[in-house]
Amino acid sequence: MAADDAYSLMMKALRREEALLEPPRTVQTGVEQSLERLAWLMDDLFRVPGLGWRFGLDAVIGLIPGVGDTATSIVSFYILASAVRYRVPKITILRMGLNIGIDYVLGSLPLVGDLFDAWWKSNRMNVELLRKRATISPEAARNARMSDWLFVGVIILGLSVIAIGAAVLSIYLIIQIAERFANASR
Repeated sequence: MAADDAYSLMMKALRREEALLEPPRTVQTGVEQSLERLAWLMDDLFRVPGLGWRFGLDAVIGLIPGVGDTATSIVSFYILASAVRYRVPKITILRMGLNIGIDYVLGSLPLVGDLFDAWWKSNRMNVELLRKRATISPEAARNARMSDWLFVGVIILGLSVIAIGAAVLSIYLIIQIAERFANASR
């Protein structure tokens, strides 16, 4: 019996040492269910029967001229801000901001942009990036560093400048078209 106990203790010690020698495993953390649900609503809510193509509220709301793409971009900012709480690396946050910017700029184009909105799923891409790069659990994601908030603030400010610029350009073009139409009808 003493030999069996000694053997058992020795095997436990060896397993413990082997565990210490193994490289640490990276744990992929999950993201809040609400973020997954938001991305699904914005990018995959509806399915085209027979084709299996999916699109969400991003493409539908984007049909509203002038405000649609801006409204959906504001929703996308929520996912971007969540990346700060999950302590995602800044380069990933920048990539997420680029996804939102591409969605906004190309989605704002008449007709082609609406089709692009159905194809380019920036919210789903950003939640996937968040899932891959999150360094802490959802429970621990309550506090973030000030530098990260400032970084995201600069990205959101840059995207807002693009939105304002696009709105000003749209208004200018509408005025020009209206003036030409008025001059042509005289």
